[in-house]
Amino acid sequence: MEIKIASENSVMIYFGEKIDKDIASLVKKAYLCLKSLNLEGIYEIIPSYTSIFISYDIFKYDFNSISELLKKSIDLEHENDFKQNIITIDVYYGIEVGLDLEDMSKKTNLSVEEIINLHSQKLYDIYAIGFLPGFAYLASVDEKIAMARLSTPRKQIPKGSVGIADTQTAVYPQNSPGGWNIIGRTTIQLFDKNLEKLSPLSMGDKVKFNPISKEQYLSQGGVI
Repeated sequence: MEIKIASENSVMIYFGEKIDKDIASLVKKAYLCLKSLNLEGIYEIIPSYTSIFISYDIFKYDFNSISELLKKSIDLEHENDFKQNIITIDVYYGIEVGLDLEDMSKKTNLSVEEIINLHSQKLYDIYAIGFLPGFAYLASVDEKIAMARLSTPRKQIPKGSVGIADTQTAVYPQNSPGGWNIIGRTTIQLFDKNLEKLSPLSMGDKVKFNPISKEQYLSQGGVI
């Protein structure tokens, strides 16, 4: 664990340099530990794949004192009592909304049905939240359907689109440019500024994708 200055009122805690499950586990444990402590003078705790961003009250801490506090407070063996939520996301994997399903089928030599099964049978960890509010980076997809980003990103990806990029998968919480391979769409609201929590997804949660029919998708308010 290494702590470095990020700005005059923030630091970054680094747990490693590469993206893997072990490092992500350390990040998650440290994040949940810090959240449970509610340390005075800590404003933000934002986890990513390999690090945690901390912003703090400069009238209470300087770099040395905040570093000492964090080192003393983070217990990577701490058994937290946070309830680990599993969020189920209904997805319609039709080719009308799965813009890259057929192309992925050709590239992987898998049928569309096999791609859907491989994507929906796993339980995904939330590794980080960023890019857009409510955009959760989930990993890891089955290596058989891991797919590089599009060489030319689309100017707009519809809200609710489910995509794959390398070994990650995610849901676009709003209309946005993007280069992920789109395989389906959901009606779930992943960001609402009127809600206290803002998003149903949090670091430490897990996500399960549930395939639904076109009729079910449309009945939930989905748009083709």
